[in-house]
This record gives sequence, structure tokens and C-alpha cells, in this order.
Amino acid sequence: YKQRVREMTRRSGGRSLEQVIDKLKAYMPGWKGYFQLAQTPTEFRELDEWLRHRLRTLHLKQWKRGRSMYRELKALGVSGTDATRIASNARRWWRNGYGVLNRALPIAYFDRLGVPRLA
Repeated sequence: YKQRVREMTRRSGGRSLEQVIDKLKAYMPGWKGYFQLAQTPTEFRELDEWLRHRLRTLHLKQWKRGRSMYRELKALGVSGTDATRIASNARRWWRNGYGVLNRALPIAYFDRLGVPRLA
């Protein structure tokens, strides 16, 4: 699952977030249906968290520069201090994908975009 999702959510693919989500919509329901009977709700929840973290880093990578990150984060309602902290570490996508970005791009944001869930 992770290897396949890594291929679909590469940060160097040159695709929009909507295109990536469309690919996930095609893949994830089938995978979930196959493993649906597994007694591992914790694993499914952790895979969901990991996927949203991948999508957050993809979002940061698409904003590219610190100025763009700062502007977009401010538009999402992040405080100036937190937006500056993320924008100043613009090339550390995976690290910036936690913490403040979880509040800026919550689960509800990805639900509105139509990202399927496993859990």
C-alpha cells in the first residue's frame, strides 16, 4: 500500500493535488475492500494519518518558495509567527508536514477534497 501511494504522491510528478486525489480515489477503495475484514483499525488509522501527511508535504512542495508558503498559510488562517516558521524552513517538507500544518490543513480539508479514508 505505502509503496503504491508513494508512487502516486511523488513530490516531483508535476501534477495538481486534484489529479493525485483522483488517482487515490481509484486505488484506495479497492485496497480497502480487499483488506476490509482485517482486525486492524489502528493500522488503518495510522495509514490514513501517513497519507494525509504525504498530501500536506505535496501541498508545501507545490507552493515552492517561502514567500508563497507564507502567503498561502496566511490565507488558510495560520498566525504570522507559525507561517514564518514554516516558510523559513521551506525545503524541509516532511518535517513541516506536522504540527502547525495539521491545524492549517485538517482532516476536514481533505474530506472536502474527497480524499478517501481507510478507517
